[in-house]
Amino acid sequence: MDSPAELNNIEDVVLKLKQEQAVMLYFYSNNCAPCISLRPKVIDLVKQEFPRMELFLVNSEKHAEIAAAHNCFSNPTLILYFEGREFRRMSKYISIPQLSGEIMRPYALLFED
Repeated sequence: MDSPAELNNIEDVVLKLKQEQAVMLYFYSNNCAPCISLRPKVIDLVKQEFPRMELFLVNSEKHAEIAAAHNCFSNPTLILYFEGREFRRMSKYISIPQLSGEIMRPYALLFED
């Protein structure tokens, strides 16, 4: 995963949540300094520790309808989904170690080999 895919409409979001077992939606704004500084850290975390999780970006300024449909009213907001159901939501001040800890157990249960 070099750069996460950008989702531009509600239909794409619904489709990805149905198709993928583990999804993280990253809602951001280009005018949000924490969004910009957090993004590469989240990308690295998913790439290194949770390679079977799909990370998708949603620009909540450009696509306010997607943000509203997911009750996302602040940036950055990360929403974790496992098997199509929302598992956890984190907004504003997000700790990478805390995020990793939140993902680890359900991810391990879902993808145990």
